[in-house]
Amino acid sequence: MINLSYDLHIHSCLSPCGDDEMTPANIAGMAAVLGLDVIALTDHNTCRNCGPAMAAAGEYGVLLIPGMELTTMEEVHAVCLFRTLEAALDFDSYVYKHLLKVPNQEKYFGHQYLYDAEDRIIGSEPNLLINATDIEFDAVWDLAKSYNGVMFPAHLDKSTTSLLSNLGFIPPESRFVTAEIKDMKNLHRLRAEHPYLNNCRIISDSDAHHLEHMREPELTLAVEEKSIDAIIDLLGTAP
Repeated sequence: MINLSYDLHIHSCLSPCGDDEMTPANIAGMAAVLGLDVIALTDHNTCRNCGPAMAAAGEYGVLLIPGMELTTMEEVHAVCLFRTLEAALDFDSYVYKHLLKVPNQEKYFGHQYLYDAEDRIIGSEPNLLINATDIEFDAVWDLAKSYNGVMFPAHLDKSTTSLLSNLGFIPPESRFVTAEIKDMKNLHRLRAEHPYLNNCRIISDSDAHHLEHMREPELTLAVEEKSIDAIIDLLGTAP
């Protein structure tokens, strides 16, 4: 087994709330500077900057997992990670069809820039990506799995857009086996209040929208090898 430092929840400048400096190459470079072994790019309701990010990360020896922070119809955020870029982009196409289409107003929400492998802007997404989809939270586990991926609820201890803040409870029929919290100091309280979490692997990510907010390599995942498959297998298996 090897221990890999990680940050599995990072936004690029394709997310309207992401800083314009969060380009694919800058994210990969910062991960290398920090000494992170594996990161995931998880923009709001899209995977379309994952390709150039994977290429840039590979140049630095950083493993990048293509992903998305999906917003459900309940406005709950869930991180979805995929084994291949092709699967991530197929998932992207599915989600986009279910996204509430409202034109982005850059003045208020920010840019939504698309990049190429040379870290050049090649376009922008016209519809606001932080809107909710019509996908129910209860459907996300099976949906991600159908694209050979894995899902975990994002930042459970956040006061907005989390499963607990928006629903107030963990649905008893839930199937996720990994959960994300922002501050590990909240873990004991959350497990006491929500016993479902006692059977979950708990991870903590940065949810970075600025380069300086990416996580230091403090936490690790124990896996057989440094590969996307090994990490997704781990996150999809109960501890």
